[in-house]
Parts: sequence; structure tokens; C-alpha cells
Amino acid sequence: MKLSVIGTGYLGATHAASMAELGFEVLGVDVDKVKVDSLSRGQLPFHEPGLPELLKKHVDSGRLRFTTSFDEAGSFADIHFIAVGTPQRAGEHGADMTYVDASVAGIARAATRDTLIVGKSTVPVGSARRLKDLARDGAGVGIEIDLAWNPEFLREGFAVEDTLRPDRLVVGTDSDSAVAKLREVYAYALGRDTPFISTDYETAELVKVAANAFLATKISFINAFAEVTETVGGDIRVLADAIGLDKRIGRRFLNAGVGFGGGCLPKDIRALQARVSEIGLDSTMRFLNEVDEVNLRRRDRVVHIVHELCPELDGKSVAVLGTAFKPNSDDVRDSPALDVAGRLFNEGAEVRVYDPQANSNAAKRFPRLNYCQSLEEAVEGADVILLLTEWDEFVQMRPETLAPLVAHRQIVDGRNVLRTEQWEAAGWIVRALGRRA
Repeated sequence: MKLSVIGTGYLGATHAASMAELGFEVLGVDVDKVKVDSLSRGQLPFHEPGLPELLKKHVDSGRLRFTTSFDEAGSFADIHFIAVGTPQRAGEHGADMTYVDASVAGIARAATRDTLIVGKSTVPVGSARRLKDLARDGAGVGIEIDLAWNPEFLREGFAVEDTLRPDRLVVGTDSDSAVAKLREVYAYALGRDTPFISTDYETAELVKVAANAFLATKISFINAFAEVTETVGGDIRVLADAIGLDKRIGRRFLNAGVGFGGGCLPKDIRALQARVSEIGLDSTMRFLNEVDEVNLRRRDRVVHIVHELCPELDGKSVAVLGTAFKPNSDDVRDSPALDVAGRLFNEGAEVRVYDPQANSNAAKRFPRLNYCQSLEEAVEGADVILLLTEWDEFVQMRPETLAPLVAHRQIVDGRNVLRTEQWEAAGWIVRALGRRA
């Protein structure tokens, strides 16, 4: 079988290169000619560990190509994966389906033989059945279209591993033929005993948003308790360790800090609330409002701590370490770190920012910040340092090395990753989220 991948952003480029690694001939399709030209040269327009090498390997081998032509994809591939974005609609919480609709209609119209369209994008429940009708109505005479929904569960920073060796595969469809074809596509993973769940459209659509809603809730849960321990005392790290030993709860994602961001969790929990409201279940996901609010309050808390350390913020030098929403990524969408940096700048601080990978993306969103090319440059003369993205470079910082560079030995650990005692012994004031000052 030959495959196409419609949309060559983070999800699509990863899926296309990984499918080529599994031995398929793959054609990536995107309306952005600049992106297509870059990928065709084996150049990745974003940061993802391991993916540049995979992309270059299979562009050079000829197994992976890119085009702007739906017609070329329609005549080339037997299976077409839809991997375009579903951002929030402007001014609303609901998902914008414009790109998914256009992709499904475009490839159905271009298909020259019976074909399978496989959605990987995160969509509101109820979308797949509508898209199946859209595809079949738009197909040429005598062309049969099957549709399946196969949600992605990629973690930024581990996307290649998660694609080649997923922890589960979910396929929603009403077609036995579609299931058989996708079992063939994912034969490598299935040979490693990866669970394969074949279900209906609605369950497959809900799996991704349910997972993200649960993870967001878990993060906000521990951050809500961090608000308590910051007030009454206690160590949120020890609390998380203790409850995490309960196998019903588990320790992962119980990390108190400045909160979650990125292009998935915030968007997906808001889109889920919007969708259940549309189907008349307004109160069902109301708790996600509080999940969202707890998350945003952590950013407020960091700003408040900076005010406590620097009561006269105007003109003070603040070093912000990290702008990506998580390490091993250059994604600054809904980034807590960049949001905090922007707020402090607007309040008069001189904000010096450093991120190992995300400076350029952050500068596009907030160009007025002072972006530095090294950790040392960022902390030079700082009145306070904020560690807001837990890159290894920041986790491994040594207090005695930074001390001669800063104006005042004050640091806010927004991710609870520093050895507080070591820093305090070196004469630093350390404020960590979830621990009383």
C-alpha cells in the first residue's frame, strides 16, 4: 500500500516520516508551498528529537516525498491520513473544522480509485459520520470511500517513539475492510503486542479528548493542593509522592508548578466543553472550567511571587528560563512561561529570556522581550530568575556558578526541579510553587 498524509505540521510530518520508516512509500500533502519545499529538502520547520534524522533519511531514499497537489495524492495513495489542525474558533471555545473538512473533501474529490481516508486530527464527537457522508458525496463516479478515525496520542519530545511504538492503537469505523487495512499499516506495532481497539466512530473521537481532559484534571488537582501547601505549609512534592504510590492514582502528571500549556490540553478541554454544551449536556463537563481556572491561576501565582521578591518591579531585571510549554519542544502555544514573561514585561520589568530551542517562536508571538542566546547572558545582572520550563540545562544549574552573574540571589522554581537546600546553602532565596516561603 501507498500512503498519503494530508497536513505536514507537527503531527503530519511525524506520521509521514514514521510510516516511511516502516517501509511504506509516503506522500505528504500541504497547501503551504514554503513548508513543502523545506520538507522536500529534508529540513524540519520545528524541533522534535529524532525526527530531523528520520525525515532526511527517507527524503534522501525517495521513500518520502511532499507536494501541494491533492490530485497527485489522489492518484498515488491507497490510504490517506488526515493530520491537519483543529484550532479553537476565533472568539469561541469550539474547534474549527475548516481544515479537516477541506482536506477530506479535497482528497475524496481527487481519489482515482477506491480508497480509505483515516482521520488522525482531534475532532468534536459526531464529526466522523458527517465527514464520511461528505467524502462519499464528493467522490467521483464509481469511487468507493471508506472512512476511519484513528486518533493520535503523541507526546511532544517523544513523537517518533510514540508513533513507531505506541502504547495503544484505536480505530473507529463501521468498515471491516478499513480495520484490516489499518492492521496491515500498523503490523510492526501489533507484532510487539500493542493493544488494538476497534470501535465505533464516537468512541474513537472521544478517546483523545477524554485522555487529555483526565491529564489536565490530574495536573490541576495537584496544583490546587499546591495552593493549600503554599498557605498552610507542607511540601507538595512529598504529598505527590505519597498519593502517587497508590496504584489507583499513580505518580505521573502529579507535578505541581506553573501549569500546563501547548496546543492540545488547553484547546481540547475547552473544545470538549463547547461540544457537550451543543448536544445539551451543559453541566456534564462543568468541572473542566475549574480545571482551566486552576491552571491559569498558577501563572498569576508566579507573577505574585515576583512582586513579593521585587516590590518595585519597574526597571528590575527578570531572567525567564524557558519559553516552550515543555522541554524538548519549541512549541510556545499557550505557554505558561511566555505568558508570565509577557505579563512581567507589561508591568515594567526588563525581561531577559532564554530557551534552548523556542526563542525564535517566542519572538514571533512576543517580539518586545529581550531574547538571549545563552543561560549566562539571560541571568547577567538579574534581580530574580524564573525557571519556568524544565530543560535539563536549567535543572542542572549550579548556584555557585550563577551567583557571580546576578544582581540578587533570588530564584523562583516554577517546576519544582531544583535541590532547594543546595541553593539556600549557597545564599539564595528560593521560592518553589507548592512550598510555603
